[in-house]
Amino acid sequence: MNLATAMKVNRLADAVWEIPKTEKSGMLVPARIYGTKRILESMDAGVFEQVTNVACLPGIQKYALCMPDGHWGYGFPIGGVAAFDVRNGIISPGGVGYDINCGMRLLRTDLTLADVKPRLDALMTELFRTVPAGVGAKGFVKLSRRTLQDVMHQGARWGVKQGYGWDSDLIHTEEQGCLSGADPEHVSEHACQRGMGQLGTLGSGNHYLEIQVVRNDRIFDRSVAERFGIHGHDQIVIMVHCGSRGLGHQVGTDYVRIFEKAMKRYGIFVKDQQLACAPYQSPEGEQYFSAMNCAANTAFANRQVIAHQIREAFCRVFRESPERLGMRQVYDVAHNIAKVERYERQNLLVHRKGATRAFGPGSPDVPDPFRTVGQPVICGGSMETGSYLLVGTAQANSESFGSTMHGAGRTMSRAQAKRMVRGATLQQNMAEQGILVKAVSMSGLAEEAGIAYKNISDVVESVDAAGITRKVAELLPIGNIKG
Repeated sequence: MNLATAMKVNRLADAVWEIPKTEKSGMLVPARIYGTKRILESMDAGVFEQVTNVACLPGIQKYALCMPDGHWGYGFPIGGVAAFDVRNGIISPGGVGYDINCGMRLLRTDLTLADVKPRLDALMTELFRTVPAGVGAKGFVKLSRRTLQDVMHQGARWGVKQGYGWDSDLIHTEEQGCLSGADPEHVSEHACQRGMGQLGTLGSGNHYLEIQVVRNDRIFDRSVAERFGIHGHDQIVIMVHCGSRGLGHQVGTDYVRIFEKAMKRYGIFVKDQQLACAPYQSPEGEQYFSAMNCAANTAFANRQVIAHQIREAFCRVFRESPERLGMRQVYDVAHNIAKVERYERQNLLVHRKGATRAFGPGSPDVPDPFRTVGQPVICGGSMETGSYLLVGTAQANSESFGSTMHGAGRTMSRAQAKRMVRGATLQQNMAEQGILVKAVSMSGLAEEAGIAYKNISDVVESVDAAGITRKVAELLPIGNIKG
């Protein structure tokens, strides 16, 4: 375990481990890591260093957390969760990430594999044409500075008002696709310029659009699955993973610089400069929170427009309306975000970086259709292995600040993956496995090879064993679009 061998790591349960606060000078709370023994032993040393650094931040409550998909990130580990008292705690861009509200959206259909397989190539070609991908991709939605402000204020609601989706999409989106407290005045002109033409685009890196199939024997909780609109029998679903694109990245960049200077004024010292922060209740903290909400709303709107484009592409290929194809949204959930939530009668600012909200049954923040079973949780795996649909639990509410993992988690850098894999070879191998891949860049495709990620099933088994999420269904890829 590299660094773990130099730190005392106590086993609290089958998939829960704790590093006592006595293990590092300055720790205010213990650090907890979720994962089976095998997951823990495979984690890079940076996870242990970073999660214990987070445990030193002012105002942190109970413990610093890392999920089983955790790996080295900027400041916080990716997979990191931490909650801070809103009165005397901090807010940190490193605890949110640069891709603000990178998140997942899942659409279900009434189509089956038998319906789609004969038209898969045509469908993937149409999706690749309809949903722009890649670093510099521009969307079909033309925004003025004024309409971009509307997007930042309204999020996914703006998209639905423009005809890019249905009212039911909003019900099935975290916070109904719009965070309050967004003020575009706190977003720089550079950030706005970067985001102006990117609505309705995937971007690059680990962002993707994937067509998946749900086999009957890979449904683990049929009653919950059916509540989510998933029935199996080779049912087709579509998953989208993307975020706020250049606007969100620039917001992160701008405020890291601001916070690096602000820390001196507030007498804040951190173990790692990448944890640059400011008091939540400070001018700088409030401005970042507002700008972050603007970026988060832009991400919700981005995924809303993409969902519309997906429906349009299916409509053109199958010559049926999206309504007749049963293309309803299951859920849209955010990663990379900080939100004020209430735990044990206390308002806390919960940072989730590469982590997913996982509220359990009865939570007022879970949409009415799912409130008796819990919030849907969408966990993306590598494009070679598959993904999972899970459900939040009451235990997550009480133990992990209503949080769980968000994906498989990388095991190697992108540069290392490119040294080991050729994109064209990977594309051919995946085609032989029945997975059709269309990519803007072969080098970008190589970066996302399955060998670069943890085993998604091991990650899912960890949170299921820990009780903070229950697995509902496995989603197997048959087509993938990469930037």
